[in-house]
Amino acid sequence: MARLRVFVSSTCYDLDVLRSELRPFIASLGYDPVMSDYSDVLFDPRAHTHDSCIKEVPGCDMVLLIVGSRFGGTAVPSALDAIDFTVMEQASAKTEILLSKERLSITQLEVLKAIEQGVPVYAFVDDRVLHDHHVYERNKEKKGIIDQLDFPSIQKRETARYIFEFINFLSHRVTNNGVIGFTRLEEIRLHLLSQWSQMFQRLLHESRTKTREAKRYADFSERIDDLKALLLASVATPGLRDTAKGALQFRHLISFISGLRVDHRTVLLSAETWADVLLRAGIVRVRTDDSRREFRHEIFLECSDGTFYRVRYPRRAMDDFASDWSAFQQLDMNVREAIVDALLSDREMRGLGGMVRYYPAQLSEYLSERAEKLQTELVEAAESRSTPLDGPPEDAS
Repeated sequence: MARLRVFVSSTCYDLDVLRSELRPFIASLGYDPVMSDYSDVLFDPRAHTHDSCIKEVPGCDMVLLIVGSRFGGTAVPSALDAIDFTVMEQASAKTEILLSKERLSITQLEVLKAIEQGVPVYAFVDDRVLHDHHVYERNKEKKGIIDQLDFPSIQKRETARYIFEFINFLSHRVTNNGVIGFTRLEEIRLHLLSQWSQMFQRLLHESRTKTREAKRYADFSERIDDLKALLLASVATPGLRDTAKGALQFRHLISFISGLRVDHRTVLLSAETWADVLLRAGIVRVRTDDSRREFRHEIFLECSDGTFYRVRYPRRAMDDFASDWSAFQQLDMNVREAIVDALLSDREMRGLGGMVRYYPAQLSEYLSERAEKLQTELVEAAESRSTPLDGPPEDAS
């Protein structure tokens, strides 16, 4: 069975102890560490070693980047040719590092290749380097001064700018922009254990959710197809045609309103604005929460008394309901009434009421308790999976 491959990208001379400790840690999880200093990379005798490292990255499942005091060797031109810099220019809001492509190191190119190929990057930066990076950011516009500064964490003054700008590039990416500081190996190890455990949990949850959603929507689609066929088969007048079309177009809007604590039919046949509809249900605020480990944000509709509705519709659908409501009110009243009566009495449509659920609890307390529970679970997961590594932790720097 193929095992997950973790490419470790860093300079070797200043981080050799850290690399030697990371290797058994990665292997202890059942993963394959890929490290150039351990002959895990195929060094094709027909190419430069830099080219070989770049070619190895797309075959890995993730890249573990460690940034320390050294810049590393400047990449050879052929390695630069392996990177699509057009993609790189779109990958981050800060791309100053790309203005000096010829100065990029082989370590930096390995990471850029991972970004180009969509390989996840876990970036760790020595806390001393992060501190000096902060000093650099505050003073880099002072051209006559910044190039003369000696940064204690950087081995060679002339490489400081290229290390700090690469950190800027990574931390300002559109996605996968986490840059984690560390002082000891243990901090890297615990962070990775937590992150990889959460990712596995998320994938399992997504798989379960996807299966449930697929079945539910398949059943609903089949029901809608039956309804559509029935309505279209009986179309004899423009009014019936409008009814059939409206039943399909506004089914999500009507199912949303049917989940609110209001007189559904009265509201659906009223002349109220969308804002009035929400106020009738007591809703005063729409809140988004992304603390859960699912792929999409959760939507909460907070009521004036602090209680709330939990909504399973995406935020985009919530935004569309206002315009759908306006279009629904433009229909002839007889058509609206026919659509409302048909959909509210439909058993499958009533089942969709689960997309909107009312909670009598206080939203602020609910979110706080859930965040505390999640944090406790993460700590317990990290502790249960942690195994001590040999060697003093201070060797990490």
